[in-house]
Amino acid sequence: MSPLEKNNLSDLAYLAMKNALLSGDFKPGERLILRDVAGKLGISLTPVRDAINHLIAERVLDRGPGGQKGGASVPVLSRDQIRQLMFLRAELESKLAYAAVAHINDKDIDKLEHIVRQMSRCIDSDSKSKYLDLHRSFHFSLYEHARMDVVLDITEILWLRCGPALNAVLPDYVPNLKQQDYHQAALNFLKSREAARVSDSIRLDITEAGKYIDLQYARSEANQ
Repeated sequence: MSPLEKNNLSDLAYLAMKNALLSGDFKPGERLILRDVAGKLGISLTPVRDAINHLIAERVLDRGPGGQKGGASVPVLSRDQIRQLMFLRAELESKLAYAAVAHINDKDIDKLEHIVRQMSRCIDSDSKSKYLDLHRSFHFSLYEHARMDVVLDITEILWLRCGPALNAVLPDYVPNLKQQDYHQAALNFLKSREAARVSDSIRLDITEAGKYIDLQYARSEANQ
């Protein structure tokens, strides 16, 4: 997180916190101290408290032990919660991808192709943080063409809720990314305007990641 300009600070702090959660800056169970976050952003406690309260209301963060003055923590999701979140993501995002095909133009497809090439390079170079940013950019750059704002807003909250858990297993999931590139498949079908197959590729991208996370949870439970 970088220092913010002193303008619309509550909204900017909320945006910065969302980007940090989506980019893997925070891990499941990590405690967020108000003064520490404010120091990183270079702002006062009040806008940071507003931003954290907003994320708590969206159930993205858990309330800290000291009430509003106690900061917050990143939830440690159960196996069942992860399953539910990934199920919802697969349902909503496959529909967003399908709808996007009718409105996206060749220039925007070229932009997505550039993102996919960058993602591939990040996988080879093991650049986790940059890959996460590009991965999010690919999905939401595609979905914005669906013209389904309400569904898109809900999808972003789902990403925020499961993001830290996904980010925690990403390094071990990289071999799977190399074996089957669903983003490239979605891009290929997008070029030929095959909406159903674009939708299926996005659904597979999410469900396969969900299966991997579920397997990791099962292994962790077996070792306890």
